[in-house]
Amino acid sequence: MACLAAASTTLISSKPSSFSARRPSSPIIAALPRTVTIPGGLSKQFFKSSRLPCSDAPSRSARSRRNLVARASSEAPLVGNTSPDFEAEAVFDQEFINVKLSDYIGKKYVILFFYPLDFTFVCPTEITAFSDRYAEFEKLNTEILGVSVDSVFSHLAWVQTDRKSGGLGDLKYPLISDITKSISKSYGVLIPDQGIALRGLFIIDKEGVIQHSTINNLAIGRSVDETLRTLQALQYVQENPDEVCPAGWKPGEKSMKPDPKLSKEYFAAI
Repeated sequence: MACLAAASTTLISSKPSSFSARRPSSPIIAALPRTVTIPGGLSKQFFKSSRLPCSDAPSRSARSRRNLVARASSEAPLVGNTSPDFEAEAVFDQEFINVKLSDYIGKKYVILFFYPLDFTFVCPTEITAFSDRYAEFEKLNTEILGVSVDSVFSHLAWVQTDRKSGGLGDLKYPLISDITKSISKSYGVLIPDQGIALRGLFIIDKEGVIQHSTINNLAIGRSVDETLRTLQALQYVQENPDEVCPAGWKPGEKSMKPDPKLSKEYFAAI
C-alpha cells in the first residue's frame, strides 16, 4: 500500500472568514467550550452595538426570538458560524467514495465526529455504537460522518475486520480520510505535535451552521444517547423559536419560555 497514491483532501470555503479565523494551537485550549449562547439575553456589549433607535425598536417577542441564538463573529468560536466545508475520500459499503460536506446543506443535519486513529481501543466502541443507532438519527433527517487522519486503505482494512477482533464490520455511514489533517485543523481538534485529532463532535444544521460541539480528550469516549438528545433539542428549538430547552430536556417534556414572567410557568411545574 505504500506505493499507492495518498488520498486527497480539499478544504473548500465559500466564506473565507471561516478559514481565516485563528484557531487555538494548544490541545488544551482547543478543548475548551467554543460558544456562548445566552437564552433570553445577550451581553451588554452586544446590545451597545445592536441597539436600534426607539422608533425602529422591534416588539418584545421579536427581541426574545433574536436573543435565543448568538451569531459568532468570524474570529470567535465555531459554534454559531458556518461549518468549514471540505471534500475528501471516504469508505462506505466497502467502497471508496467522495464526500463533500456542503452537499448536505438544505437537505440534512450532520453529526460530524473526529476520532484519533484506526485500530485503536476506545474508537471502535464509539464508531460501532453510532452505526448501531443509525436508524434513530436517520428518522431525524440526519447523516453521520466519522473522520480520522488515517488513509482510506486503513479505513477499508478496519471495516473488513470482524468486531470480535477489534474491527468495525460493515458501517451504516462513511468514514472520511483526513490524511492531510486539514479538516481536523479547520475544526480546531488537531493535536499538532501528535498529528491526530481529539474526540471532537459537531452538530451541523441544514443551513450548514454548527449548533453544538463537544471535544473530549483521547481517553474519554462519547455518548450516543447525549448526542441524540442534543440533536432532538436543537431541532425542537428551531421548530419552536419562542421556546428553549432546559437541562436534560427530552422530547415530550416541558420546555421553557425565555421570559422573566412566562418562565415561571415552567419553574412552578417542576
